[in-house]
Amino acid sequence: MSGHSKWATIRRKKEKIDAARGKVFTKLIREIQIASRMGGSDPNSNPRLRTAVDAAKAANMPAANLEKAIKKGAGELDGQVLEEILYEGYGPAGVAILIECATDNRNRTVGEIRAIFNKRGGSMAEAGAVSWMFERLGYLTLDKSQGEEEDVMMLALEAGATDVKDGGEVWEVFCATGDLYTVKGALEDAGKTVDSAELSYIPNNTVKVEAADSAKSVLTIIELLEEIDDAQNVYSNYEMDDALIESLA
Repeated sequence: MSGHSKWATIRRKKEKIDAARGKVFTKLIREIQIASRMGGSDPNSNPRLRTAVDAAKAANMPAANLEKAIKKGAGELDGQVLEEILYEGYGPAGVAILIECATDNRNRTVGEIRAIFNKRGGSMAEAGAVSWMFERLGYLTLDKSQGEEEDVMMLALEAGATDVKDGGEVWEVFCATGDLYTVKGALEDAGKTVDSAELSYIPNNTVKVEAADSAKSVLTIIELLEEIDDAQNVYSNYEMDDALIESLA
């Protein structure tokens, strides 16, 4: 996962800037609506919704907007019906890419995604061609100042985590999706500060990208896909040195 946490950190910084301009509210509202529709309107029993609610609060979304999005998703208010679709493809250097979308128009969304793949040295793939390389997991990060690996690993594993890895500047903690907030709570109860907690697609194997031009192409296509209005999240199995990512970011 080397490189994943570095790019995720850079992306979160960008999202904070965008949040100040209100640009991320639409994606957050869509995620809240879908999570509420699929798993119910109670964040305490719906980990995906709780994750979305936490992200919305971190972006300073007004409480009224948050509540309205939950009610729309649960069918308590009228509103557009969003469909969740997972698109798959291959980017430059053969990296696998998943694009998690929320859309009310499949044709528009797939057209925008295909155009980016075609123009940026990638190709779309059929359903299942790429997703089998990933596993849906809970994913948490802690700054290394929060403790030694053995300490963090002991706390996380006792709480139900399945693995703890060195992510460069952070400790990466993995768990089953339903255990995300159990693990997060246990770490926080032990005095640890959790930087991020989310449901993510984690690659089972990675593709090492070492050449600067290939790395730039990979990060560019991912960033362009993330900028699509209907794209909620973009995942990839690339592996890059942190120094290379820093030089290109």
